[in-house]
Amino acid sequence: MSTDLTINAMEIICLYGLRFKIEVSFKQALRTLGTYAYHFWMRNMQPIKRRSGNQHVHKRSSEYRNAVRRKLAAYHRHIQAGVIAQGLLQYISSAFPSLVWNSFGSWLRTMRPGICPSEQVTAIAMRNCLPEFLVDSSQKSILTKFILERIDFSRAEGARLVA
Repeated sequence: MSTDLTINAMEIICLYGLRFKIEVSFKQALRTLGTYAYHFWMRNMQPIKRRSGNQHVHKRSSEYRNAVRRKLAAYHRHIQAGVIAQGLLQYISSAFPSLVWNSFGSWLRTMRPGICPSEQVTAIAMRNCLPEFLVDSSQKSILTKFILERIDFSRAEGARLVA
């Protein structure tokens, strides 16, 4: 169905197909990368009752409004970084499918080596290669230094690097 009567039925179906792909892309971004899982909250925000409306930020101090602006900017950066990461996963999946499948390290019933892997499979393959990447870097790149300075060796990914 469409409100635009100038579009023929096949074009409407094709447009709906694109919408479905966009929805799947949002779901992948959320589940694979946590792109939209950012919690918008600030320490000095006053809690409000559920479904009671908004915070009425215009009635607050300029310091508070600036804090809300900073929080919104952080929220936008989080989403943008997630979407960029998803695009990189899609590129790696389509440009290097055999390398991804070789690094996947597991088995799937739907695994077909001639077909590009999903973002989830690509993310798992990259996670599996991280320790090897960090250890085998002949010259310490900026990325390697950045990751090593921020990795928590008490968590699972750190334990795999130590082993």
